[in-house]
Amino acid sequence: MVDQMPASIVSVRSTKGLMKFSEPFSERPRYHANDSSRDVLNLVEYEVEVLNGRALDEPPSLEREGLKLLHAPTAVTDFRDDAQTADIYAKEIIDLVTRETGADKVLLGGPGGLRFAENSPECGKRNNSRPARFIHNDVSEATAQNLAKYVLGEGDDLANYQTFAMFNIWRPFSPPPQNIPLAVLDGRTLEKGDLLAAEAVFDEVGKPDWSFEGYLVRHNPAQRWIYYPEMGAEDALMFTTFAYRDGEPFYNPHTGFDDPDCPADAPPRESIEMRAIAFYR
Repeated sequence: MVDQMPASIVSVRSTKGLMKFSEPFSERPRYHANDSSRDVLNLVEYEVEVLNGRALDEPPSLEREGLKLLHAPTAVTDFRDDAQTADIYAKEIIDLVTRETGADKVLLGGPGGLRFAENSPECGKRNNSRPARFIHNDVSEATAQNLAKYVLGEGDDLANYQTFAMFNIWRPFSPPPQNIPLAVLDGRTLEKGDLLAAEAVFDEVGKPDWSFEGYLVRHNPAQRWIYYPEMGAEDALMFTTFAYRDGEPFYNPHTGFDDPDCPADAPPRESIEMRAIAFYR
């Protein structure tokens, strides 16, 4: 993949990004999909080195780091069109995850989520449409188990499978460069003590709030962060939000961050993420 990129991109070995980590305090943390004024968080900002995944000697993989940059052309012409997302992109994602994981069954964990950078007029205009600005993992182990059972439905049972894994497939659909790229943690460098259980609250206007348990992340100098600058229309970043490795949970926490190397006049980042669950017999 490196030899397909301009030398100027590959030559950037890393950048420095300000990231918001969490520290424990007296209350159970809560964060909201829409109204951040209701958040109950204890955030601490650190400057972190973020490695350019394109420039690494060995490209990151799902099997090692838990993340992979994919060549993933799409037939979708407008990601703002919910019908295209439901009819075209959903099938593309299922096929993509099946191909990359070899899973026996792949189901989606919900519809696509659009995100818009804060300097976009569309930021916050849709449900859950702001970029993630603090480090988190979408689900805890308990939530992953519950979601896996839920998507299987009454016609199937989790006991029919040896294991399962959950993935997030993140794709920018604004032209490169992205002013707020996604940084993903090399899951091998995450320690159990880095995780803080929190309540992820979905507060869509006109509907009752509902929530499930996710994770926030404490700062640890041993953590290794990776990003991909200049992602284009045929690129997608796939990473693990939950899996079992040797019987232990494995996660790739992530966050959006301001790329200091991005030109000030770059277009606002626009992206879509899809969540998929892979089941293995």
